[in-house]
Amino acid sequence: MNKIPVLLISVLFVSVAWGVSGFDTTLIPEPPLLREGFILRGVDGRLNCPDANDAWFFELAADVNDFRDVLEAGTKVQMLPSSTLEKMIADGRKRSEMTFRLWNGRVTRYKGRNFVFPSFFLPIRQEEDSGQETPEAIQSARPNEIIDNSSGPELEHVPTSRDPNDVLTIPSDLFDKLQATRKAMAAQKRRIVDSNLPDDGSKQPRKQNYKGGSDSVFVNRTGFIVGRNDGGFIFVLDSLGRNVRRRSLRLLPCEVLELAEQKMSAGFEPVRFKIAGILTKYENTDYLLLHKATPTYSHGNFGR
Repeated sequence: MNKIPVLLISVLFVSVAWGVSGFDTTLIPEPPLLREGFILRGVDGRLNCPDANDAWFFELAADVNDFRDVLEAGTKVQMLPSSTLEKMIADGRKRSEMTFRLWNGRVTRYKGRNFVFPSFFLPIRQEEDSGQETPEAIQSARPNEIIDNSSGPELEHVPTSRDPNDVLTIPSDLFDKLQATRKAMAAQKRRIVDSNLPDDGSKQPRKQNYKGGSDSVFVNRTGFIVGRNDGGFIFVLDSLGRNVRRRSLRLLPCEVLELAEQKMSAGFEPVRFKIAGILTKYENTDYLLLHKATPTYSHGNFGR
């Protein structure tokens, strides 16, 4: 029997079997993800109500670009439990508005998902629509021209004076636009300040504009990473032979935790880690965001 027909029949059989089995050779594009450690500064958004797992999400009001990927406006990123998140929830419920500006939100990555660990925030109060357009700020222009960002026609170049001692007068229409821009910037500042006023109608602002949690640095501590029944992980402090009570901390999802899981799965014995991170509290539960997890070896000097 000729070998060529047999080879063709074999290739045809493998192709049909591959298609029937349901395997698709087309590549599915991965969703955009911000890099680990990227800081959200001055990002506005809305804090959405928790889902069935009591997780809160921050809905972005504008696109966020970390110079690698872009998260479009409307994307919901899960917020990590922290003392700052607890204050944001309490503040939003008091104002009945869940709009905030994140001044410091650390982005983490864990198993193909992004999370945000907030540190500082500013509440924002929505303004009522007055029907008037707010003129945009005029960009810094070159000496001989002024760029207008409003919807009107583009301004002509302002001629410069030949004599440096002559007084350069500003056209009346341009002066009106500058005054409108200043008023718009002052109104925006008042909007942010007014968001910190109490709801009882008094004019005394709150003591702090920037709100942050009572987090602390947790460094040079040794222990074990242990899995939980719900799929999460906890960090159990190791007494290293001392008769002290062991303390456990719930670990927040991040890239360092994912790498530590890979190191644990590669060995047959429990791995002891020396860690560093941020310790926070949410609903009377201690959480730890890892920044570093280095395996250490006792060489048999301490018990497992």
